This record gives sequence, structure tokens and C-alpha cells, in this order.
Amino acid sequence: MRIARVAIGSDVAFAAVEGDLDDRQSVLPDDAVLRIIDMHPFGEITFTGQQVTGAQARLLAPVLPSKIIAVGKNYEAHAAEMGGTAPAEPMIFLKPNTAVVGPDTPIRIPAMSRQVEHEAELAVVIGRLCQDVPRERVHEVILGYTCANDVTARDLQKTDGQWGRAKGFDTFCPLGPWVVTDLDPSDLAISCEVEGETRQSGRTSELVHDVPTLVSWISQVMTLLPGDVILTGTPAGVGPLRDGEEVTVTIEGIGTLANEVIA
Repeated sequence: MRIARVAIGSDVAFAAVEGDLDDRQSVLPDDAVLRIIDMHPFGEITFTGQQVTGAQARLLAPVLPSKIIAVGKNYEAHAAEMGGTAPAEPMIFLKPNTAVVGPDTPIRIPAMSRQVEHEAELAVVIGRLCQDVPRERVHEVILGYTCANDVTARDLQKTDGQWGRAKGFDTFCPLGPWVVTDLDPSDLAISCEVEGETRQSGRTSELVHDVPTLVSWISQVMTLLPGDVILTGTPAGVGPLRDGEEVTVTIEGIGTLANEVIA
């Protein structure tokens, strides 16, 4: 199931998106059918009976998390390009939920930075409150998966020595276009393009710490709430974003997250 969060006129709702969509899909086709979910998709999903078409709806960020937990240096090649090695245990940091934006919403380059970069990532969306989750039960607490861009002010990351400012600007966590449930995250193609040029290309099978490991480990550190997002790390090839460019993140089996960059 594809679960989107959409604006329909002045209303906001979760909806199951039905139709023939492929991995390059970044917008709702006009003829897509959206079945409106009653309240929210966390727990047993029920429907209101209302349906709208893609032409009547606008995609928003698929969830509004209480927190975003990101994992650093979780691909060996990316750790190497950053001048280090992948850590033996997951290295986590937090992004504020005010960084979240949806598809086709601009990423804003802050005046403080001269080096803003893209980081394409698989995002895990938590589906239920959980703590101390055994690895073999991780699938029970995941709602699904979406595309993410862990936008980073690389110059500030280097000068600050910690990542709160560099990773935390408004618009620095695009998510979307929807959450896909019933997806095996173990070996998915993930790529990033800027103005149509491929910058990053990898597979989730290259993750140093895989999804079950990450969710189980993080849940031993902090309670995870429905809608929380875990960013699993980025492949090699991170690079600059400039005013007027379009950046896309595409993940096999999910779709494409597209955002314009503005100064």
C-alpha cells in the first residue's frame, strides 16, 4: 500500500494511493484514486469511504514526526569520502521536525552557509509506540518506507564539530512522495540526481547497519513514537546544491522525491 498525506482544498488527510505508478513517479497522476483513511494510518487502517482523484489533491510530507533520528557514516564508501571509516555501532544524531518539507517544496539555502549538499537516504517510518524492540520483531513496529534527503550545510558541519546546526535548518529534511508498506528494504536501488545528472547511486544492501539493526538499537536508546522517522544513511557521491537546481531522490519500489533549491 502507498500511503500519502495530502491537501484536498483546505483539508488535510491520509490516503491510500491506487493506480499505475513507477519509481520515477514524483507527483500524483490526475487519474490516480485516493481512498481517504479515517483519522491516521497508525494501527488498524480503516477508510472513510470517500475517494478523490490525484487532480483534486496535493502531496504533503507523508508524516509529521515527533523526531527524526539520522544515522551517520552507514555506507563504507560514504564514510571513506568523508575521510573516515564506518563506526562499529550506529552513530546517530537528531534533526528537528521543523526541518521536514514535502515533495515539490523548496529547499532553502541559508545565508549562514556556502556549502549545502544533498544526501539521498531510505527513511523508515515507525508505525507504533515501541521501546527495546528485539531485532526479530522490528517488522511489527514499522509502518513503511519513504525517500528522504538529509540536506547538510557541510561547511558548518566541519567548523562546528557537531551537527545540530548543519543538519537542522528549516527545509533540510524533505520526505516523500508517500510511504510504502509491505516493502523489503534489504536490497533496494537508491540514487540522487541534480538537474538530471546522477550524483549518487547505491543499494541498501550496502548499509553497514541494516534496518532491523538500526530500529532495534535506536529503540534501546529512546522510545519511538508513531510517525517517527529514521534516516538510514547515504551512499557515496554527496555534492553541492545551488540556487535554481532541482534535486531528486529515487528509491526502488517507492518513487521519486523532487525538490527545487532556492537561495
